[in-house]
Amino acid sequence: MKFTLRDCNSIPWVLGTCKETFNLYYLESDESHGIKFKPNQYSKIDTIAADESFTQMDLGDRILKLNTEVREVGPINRKGFFLAFQDIGACIALVSVRVYYKKCPFTVRNLAMFPDTIPRVDSSSLVEVRGSCVKSAEERDTPKLYCGADGDWLVPLGRCICSVGYEEVDGSCHGKTIVLSKFQGKF
Repeated sequence: MKFTLRDCNSIPWVLGTCKETFNLYYLESDESHGIKFKPNQYSKIDTIAADESFTQMDLGDRILKLNTEVREVGPINRKGFFLAFQDIGACIALVSVRVYYKKCPFTVRNLAMFPDTIPRVDSSSLVEVRGSCVKSAEERDTPKLYCGADGDWLVPLGRCICSVGYEEVDGSCHGKTIVLSKFQGKF
């Protein structure tokens, strides 16, 4: 998220009531709308503080210092989630929020197909994914890949091989072409 925050000391007549933080919450849900903010239903992600704040002088010169913060949400066990931003007395402007997730995309390696896979939130652990052989291929050793936290496939193990009568061409198995020619001529 990107936001600006005004330095409390630069705002006249608000001593003691100004805050320089806001709270970020999330709520997992299977519903796409109609969820009202009830703090006891939401899980707190973090209290967000600005690295840089602007003052009255910056405001006069139209210089607003933009802060960028990244937070992880999850793990998510429902269809989606809602985010809630709780301002508890800050002079803040939320400029943008970018929500995204990482995945290891569908891939074919060693004649095995591996589906889209969502990595674990824990960045130190990998998700083991068993591949399935492409059409007209058979397992030689169980094909596996590991999905890393950044959405990269790692550590390919095992493989599939083309079935008898097929040959590998660009990651798939194609029937071998047999050229028969009829010999015509005199002996």
